[in-house]
Amino acid sequence: MKKSRLYPFERNRYFYGKLLTVRDFESEQKYFNDKRRLLNRLLYGSGVLSGMQVVAVDDKTISVEMGVAIDYIGRELVIPSPVTLKLSMIEGFTNNEYKKNVYLCIAYDEKGKEPVHSVGNSSVRNDEVSEYNRVLESYRLFIVEEAPAPSSFEFVQLLENVATVYEDANVRITQRMPKYANAGEVVEVKLVIEKTLQTPRIAFEYEYEAAGFTPLGNDKNKVSFTEPGDAQETEYTVSFHVKAPQTAGGVAELLVPNRAAKLTIGDAAIPLDTNAKHAIEVLAEPVANRILKDWHERSLEQAVEGASDQSICLAKISLLQMGPTYMIEKVDRVPFGEFIESTALLQRLTHTGRASALHRFYASAQTHDLEFDAKPTLDVQYHPDRNEFDFNLGIPRPQHLYDEISTGTMEVALESIGKTGGFFFSRGKKNYVSEEIGHGLGEGQVSVVVGLEELDKPLTPEKDAATKKVYYGQSDVFKGTEFEPDIPNVSLGTIVYPEKGTFRIGMKLQGETETSASVIVVRWWAFKSLGAAQAALQEDDQLESGLAEAAASQQES
Repeated sequence: MKKSRLYPFERNRYFYGKLLTVRDFESEQKYFNDKRRLLNRLLYGSGVLSGMQVVAVDDKTISVEMGVAIDYIGRELVIPSPVTLKLSMIEGFTNNEYKKNVYLCIAYDEKGKEPVHSVGNSSVRNDEVSEYNRVLESYRLFIVEEAPAPSSFEFVQLLENVATVYEDANVRITQRMPKYANAGEVVEVKLVIEKTLQTPRIAFEYEYEAAGFTPLGNDKNKVSFTEPGDAQETEYTVSFHVKAPQTAGGVAELLVPNRAAKLTIGDAAIPLDTNAKHAIEVLAEPVANRILKDWHERSLEQAVEGASDQSICLAKISLLQMGPTYMIEKVDRVPFGEFIESTALLQRLTHTGRASALHRFYASAQTHDLEFDAKPTLDVQYHPDRNEFDFNLGIPRPQHLYDEISTGTMEVALESIGKTGGFFFSRGKKNYVSEEIGHGLGEGQVSVVVGLEELDKPLTPEKDAATKKVYYGQSDVFKGTEFEPDIPNVSLGTIVYPEKGTFRIGMKLQGETETSASVIVVRWWAFKSLGAAQAALQEDDQLESGLAEAAASQQES
């Protein structure tokens, strides 16, 4: 197939009397093989078509089930029967360190079969010569101990922009986001942490810098990950969202500066040497159209030769070191998603409700309480796997009743004059006005209610404890009854200052009243109704509007 990628296909031309040689028969086979493989490559792509499951048989042995795949230059790979192998016997497996992840791969391999004696060669050579009568289109399984770079896969190159944040023998941290974005689109960014099972606990946090993108969510531009203490995973994904610029035609950037990142593996702080950076083109046309354009404009050499030496990864095998040996802890099948879907299946999925649902957006909403004086908040999260927006609305709680009411007391000393036993507020005066009192309900209209407070003391120890009474209005209505108070008969009034949040209490003595009290205790209550305040403002607005209309009509007349 090597020449067929660069030059037109050639096929045999038969005619009577043509002398057929080995070259002619090989050309016949090559013509059909190369053309079929080229179409496989361009029409179907590469990956597993069916089967080839990898399972752990015991601590050191794996089994690969029968299956079919197409490699990266269109050759068919067939495993005709299950294969059971010890991991240490597979090509590429080394014994230098066991606490690692290894990758089981498959590649095309041709093998000779059925050796036979070559009659033609024996006429020119003295020794016996054997040739293979068949060529077996087979495969080989081998181990790779380093994970392939995400950008080495063709579909990743077309769809994603991948930036490596950190990488060593046991840990790889990459950040991935779509290669293109539409103007104003919500874009998902994924932080992917890959590690071996016996790597110490990982914690990573950083603040990214966005040029064009707008951070979404409560955390703004801060991203953090802490591996759970009891976790047994080799890969973690942390997602966050940003919003693309509203204007198309430019490039938006997302940068992870090493100075703003903190990586901890176990107890060790790991410095970052590089600055991971994404540069995303912002489009006006649909992203799918741009990806198809990139696909259509690739050259034949890019389409066919770009990954000619690339194998298909069937499994990621996580190993644990157990003293001087190892054990298989976990097997992840086709870790890089190298599958080929049937065109018939894709066609049916396109016409089902599930596929059509991919072109719809769904929304879920929930609310939570905030303090009554806080500002409302709105947090929006987008889940691209199910095309769903999650709205979380924070609503301030209504102000409770006790937050709209305040109370207090004020004491006024009495002075005695004359022989009549009358008491007045001060010598020669019957009126008293207090200083400004703050009610604590802030600015705005309030209602103030005042009354005189009396404390009845028990006559004997056997009686109940002292009883407090508050008299509102004219206290002399109780004169001559068992409820007659031992306080002067006074009239009460208030002055409210809405803009200051204060008020004054005024009192006037009604006649001369005998009392044993030397101090009058005034109990006040302040009420603030938000509804009443709003209604009052509306009435004021309506009054002003009416006056303006009246003035305008007078001018016209």
